[in-house]
Amino acid sequence: MELEEGDIILCTVDRIVGTVVFVKIEDKEEGSIIISEIAPGRIRNLRDYVVPKKRIVCKVLRKTGDRIDLSLRRVTQKERKEVMDRSKQEQSYKNILKSVLGEKAKEVIEEILKKEKIYDFLQEAKNNSKNLEKIAGKKDSEKILTILNSQKQKKAVIKKEIYLTTTKSNGLEIIKKILNEVKNAEVKYLSAGKYSLKTESNDIKTADNNLKEIINQIEQKAKKQGAEFHLKEK
Repeated sequence: MELEEGDIILCTVDRIVGTVVFVKIEDKEEGSIIISEIAPGRIRNLRDYVVPKKRIVCKVLRKTGDRIDLSLRRVTQKERKEVMDRSKQEQSYKNILKSVLGEKAKEVIEEILKKEKIYDFLQEAKNNSKNLEKIAGKKDSEKILTILNSQKQKKAVIKKEIYLTTTKSNGLEIIKKILNEVKNAEVKYLSAGKYSLKTESNDIKTADNNLKEIINQIEQKAKKQGAEFHLKEK
């Protein structure tokens, strides 16, 4: 999967050179974190925050060629928890493949990872098992899906706050119309012109993409109606 600016990813600290921390991203690419992106305030000893082999959750600041600049301090506690929970689920899915496929598991896992994460692949297989059957066989695919479907799936929840205002005489009706047309998200009034949006899905990536699309639709409708819109920054 191609990394993009803003992605929240799981890394493993590889080494510390001076005031720069180098990490491995999923045991493939290498990224770096400068000292000012480790934590806010003055840092006396980097090893109070990071040590080799420690797993940390980082945010992609930019990617230029092979260089990947990351931040540790810009990751929220919620984002950190979501990534760590997803990593645990990914390992759980690998264990399911190993228990069902035995010696064949390594080959199947490698084949899946050429295209996407195990978690994403098996989540998709729940809706369409065709690709899983191709590499694991119909009989084993049915066993894998039986186990997956018996697990209680924790929903991934994404929330954002927006500002939506207008000075038009019929402003209240305009805003109500825009927000009443929102589908697949919970809208809550917070204060004057401020609203929260919440959406959920079986995985964090889908939930996040869904909310981004909803926010984009609200912004476009606001422009057409002459209303002021902006997204609250973290």
